[in-house]
Amino acid sequence: MSRRESPPLPPPPPQLLGGQRGECEDRPERAEPLSDAEREIIQDTWGHVYKNCEDVGVSVLIRFFVNFPSAKQYFSQFREMEDLEEMEQSSQLRQHACRVMNAINTVVENLNDPEKVSSVLALVGKAHALKHKVEPIYFKILCGVILEVLSEDFPECFTAEVQVVWTKLMGALYWHVTGAYTEVGWLQVSSSAV
Repeated sequence: MSRRESPPLPPPPPQLLGGQRGECEDRPERAEPLSDAEREIIQDTWGHVYKNCEDVGVSVLIRFFVNFPSAKQYFSQFREMEDLEEMEQSSQLRQHACRVMNAINTVVENLNDPEKVSSVLALVGKAHALKHKVEPIYFKILCGVILEVLSEDFPECFTAEVQVVWTKLMGALYWHVTGAYTEVGWLQVSSSAV
């Protein structure tokens, strides 16, 4: 798989995190929910990741922007940055990396509370749809980049089995975020923006 391609996400799990949303023709189907064992795997592996959340988040965003430079159009504060060292040192990029990682942390910490997870992801989706006007496909791409970075940076934790479980979670995150886009009237969930 080339550096520009992120691993494909499977269809997101049904009722994984609770709450029905309005359906959109381009929106993926929901699949089966996370089991108790899968939630435990996610929470255990996330503990290793979150110890280095800022650095991991920066690695994720840098890879995202390098491999998908069109994504930078939504970030006026580092849109023009090309130099990797400049990106790595950017306080604004670091702050956004922390926001991304903290949102994932909230989801992981609340996997047993579907309403909380749905609420958090609805806020993320609505803010990105209404305020930032981000094409929803970038969330799918970002989920793939997150999986790629985690499996490379934490090979001892992210075994093949763990990667399958995390892929399932990322599919659910994408499903919930796109549900928020649908709720606010975003006409098309998929896009050829990249």
